[in-house]
Amino acid sequence: MKNAYSKKSWTGTLPGISSLLRRCSATSISQYTSGDMRATFIFSQLSPLNRQSHRLNFSLSFASVTWPVKEEHDDEFPYSDVPNPSRINSERKPYVTPMKVLIARAKAEREARKAQPCRVLEEPPDNGLLVPELVEVAHRVYRARGYLLSGLGQLVRAIPVLRCELCNEVHIGYVGHEIRTCTGPKSWLQNATHVWRRGGVRDVFRFPKCFHLYDRVGKPRVGHDERFSVPRIPAIVELCIQAGLDLEKYPTKRRTKPVYCIEGRIADFESVVEDNEIEGKYSFENVDPLMDSSSMLMKPVEKIQNLVENKISHMEQLSDEERNKLRDLSKHTLDSWFEMTSGAKKIMEKYFVNACGYCPEVQVGPKGHKLRMCKASKHQSRNGLHAWQEATLDDIVSPNYVWHVEDLNGPALSNNLKRYYGKAPAVVELCVHAGAPIPDQYRSMMRLDVVSPGRDEVDLVA
Repeated sequence: MKNAYSKKSWTGTLPGISSLLRRCSATSISQYTSGDMRATFIFSQLSPLNRQSHRLNFSLSFASVTWPVKEEHDDEFPYSDVPNPSRINSERKPYVTPMKVLIARAKAEREARKAQPCRVLEEPPDNGLLVPELVEVAHRVYRARGYLLSGLGQLVRAIPVLRCELCNEVHIGYVGHEIRTCTGPKSWLQNATHVWRRGGVRDVFRFPKCFHLYDRVGKPRVGHDERFSVPRIPAIVELCIQAGLDLEKYPTKRRTKPVYCIEGRIADFESVVEDNEIEGKYSFENVDPLMDSSSMLMKPVEKIQNLVENKISHMEQLSDEERNKLRDLSKHTLDSWFEMTSGAKKIMEKYFVNACGYCPEVQVGPKGHKLRMCKASKHQSRNGLHAWQEATLDDIVSPNYVWHVEDLNGPALSNNLKRYYGKAPAVVELCVHAGAPIPDQYRSMMRLDVVSPGRDEVDLVA
């Protein structure tokens, strides 16, 4: 009884693999050699029983030629294209966490509540305590926010910032772009063309406000009747306060013992202590966030304002010393921006931030407020209440993307060539034109590798 199969080898060129296999039989195998590219096929001579199943098992091994394989680069910053246009107002924001995961999480919490109606919440910040490793991060974020505002206050005097009178579009440069993307009231009368005017720091980015919570665990919601008595502060500041930042103007309750959860309700059996007797176990000393950066740029106000009025690039008129100081200021401002955003993102992994799915309203805390002030789509079915969902970093720090301009003194961006232009956050675009290096994570978004055609070459571009 012979073996069911016996191995034989064949050598041939790759282009003739299919035709050669058809000409080869199970008992007779020929050898072919041609050129430099060779491949050795080792396959089996099947038994009559296996031959009926029309199976042919073979393995491929290369002798002298290596196929070109695309190298996998572990880039720290993946490719990111120009952000999509703003969503339609009637559409809801996408969920950060899939709905199936949220439903499964709610079921697990409900089952745990039934199994143990009275339990002590162990993990912070759900139990009312602070996360120790995030206290220092909160102080850095608050300090970076102050540095950012201080630096942008001087950069906007040197680099022109324009904003549309009809919508929220912003442009960095002396001449506004001609891209027809205006969505303001009666913009159709002007064929969606923007109407530009001079802007400021508030146009570069937006810090939405939310209600300040004195006790984020005991009373996490603000009622509709309390809307005038509870102060509203920037959401990024409220996030830092809940994470461990202490500000005298906005006091907050700090606990030393975890709270209890009794049938879904929070119960605090900690003895009431006066505010002046509470020891801030994880608190730091209050730090003045605004750094005196006036020494970074000598004579920034008067001289640069005259240059902006004459539409002359200030970089050509400033001395070498002032250029270096302006460059250092832009680098410091850009570093503050990245430190603030990265720190806020790290805090949001532990502390809850809620945003409305239809409007820009934000609330930092375990739950959203109960104000009936939503005027977005489908608010009638919610009786004016907001459709709260998990927030993203862009909800508390709006980057406000702008079109990238290579030369501030160059011609306006053409509407017919907009597919060749890139975008970047207004803060990044402003600091780059002031002398800061281009961040690696925004190089692909700014499309620095794309050569834009001239305005006289529009008809030649397909």
